[in-house]
Amino acid sequence: MPIVVVGNVFVDIKGFPDSKYIPAGRNAGSVDIVHGGVGRNVAEDIANVELRPRFVSMVDDTAEGTEVIRKLNNHKVDTRYVAQVPDGMGMWLAVFDNTGDIVSSISKRPKMDALLELLEEKGDEIFCDADSIVIEIDMDKEIIKTVLGFAEKYHKRVFAVVANMSIASLRRDFLQSIDCFVCNVQEAGILFAADLDELSPEELGPDLVERLRSARIPSMVVTEGSRGAVYADWDGNYGVCPANPVRVRDTTGAGDAFCAGVAIGLTYGKSMAESCDIGSRLASSVITISENTCPRFLPQELGLDVTVE
Repeated sequence: MPIVVVGNVFVDIKGFPDSKYIPAGRNAGSVDIVHGGVGRNVAEDIANVELRPRFVSMVDDTAEGTEVIRKLNNHKVDTRYVAQVPDGMGMWLAVFDNTGDIVSSISKRPKMDALLELLEEKGDEIFCDADSIVIEIDMDKEIIKTVLGFAEKYHKRVFAVVANMSIASLRRDFLQSIDCFVCNVQEAGILFAADLDELSPEELGPDLVERLRSARIPSMVVTEGSRGAVYADWDGNYGVCPANPVRVRDTTGAGDAFCAGVAIGLTYGKSMAESCDIGSRLASSVITISENTCPRFLPQELGLDVTVE
């Protein structure tokens, strides 16, 4: 049975300077074009742990859209529920500095009508045999409501990731139906209307517990880059997962890989701490390369007792 991932596909255009980045100057460097999108990245990350996720999404009805599907199929992602429609993919343009951090970006979001129609028509067969569900929580409201309805119908755990926190923060009530929400510390600050950057990971844990109780959100994992990640739930449990020190090439996709690792761990019987360790390992493998997803792992390398088909 698969983990079902519901999310978007983007084409990412990323520029890297050869030397120190000058904001107002002309910067010589390189430009990479890769397939991205939070949902697509999470699906490929799960597939790269030799699991077989089912991806529910859209791509353009063009050669580029066909290429996205072909690549996902090569990674053993189930793409039967990826619709090819006009304007089905988004686009993300980003410029990085010489340390691998994003200094500027612009994104174009896809139209979501076809995805809602797909879910309404085939939702039962998509979700009935799922091991769990991962969803981008900032998609259209009706899509989220529909997915959560099927999750309740078939008693499936739901894990959420975010692409645009400004949109997701307007839908805080949906997070009350999510088993675990994964985001970074800046996004958590937007969600709770608070400056959380000044808190150490050890301070953030108990603070997060109180915020989750007030907002009635079951659990969260908040990533803090080189400071690691903090996990907490509304029952009062919390802890810190340290980051793996690696040489940073490109931070794009690290948060998606972390979410994939957490979802994999929690789906297949790991504790929150163990699941965050899996997420940290996948994320650290992403930031050393210019690709948006992690390299191949066997489940046993991550401590998972899962049979590979």
